[in-house]
Amino acid sequence: MPIESETRMIEMIFPEQANHYGTLFSGHALALMAKAAFVAATRHAGSSVVMARSERVDFATPIKVGEMLELVAHVSRTGRSSMTVEVQGTARSIGGARERIALSGAFEMVAVDAEGRPRPVGPDVS
Repeated sequence: MPIESETRMIEMIFPEQANHYGTLFSGHALALMAKAAFVAATRHAGSSVVMARSERVDFATPIKVGEMLELVAHVSRTGRSSMTVEVQGTARSIGGARERIALSGAFEMVAVDAEGRPRPVGPDVS
């Protein structure tokens, strides 16, 4: 498994990403998680990928406007053309308050060829 398949992304939460409670809107959180999963799977497969399924996603604690969200994604399982990518999000305030796990989930990604058909995972397979 390529070490570079682990992906870390940091997002600052701004008001336009929030719901009426002043916390990160869950739909936006899912989009950020999917993006991290996509990047990790693409790096791992060495090819284009598409999402086949999002599995259980847990929202453990609200993420407030003005906080930073660090997403860490890694490939936890590789099949012939599919991969499971686990994503965990840790929130923290700018002032350095303690960090906390805010969300986590898993995504099934599939390596695809130029026509969008599944292809074996890995850059050296044709």
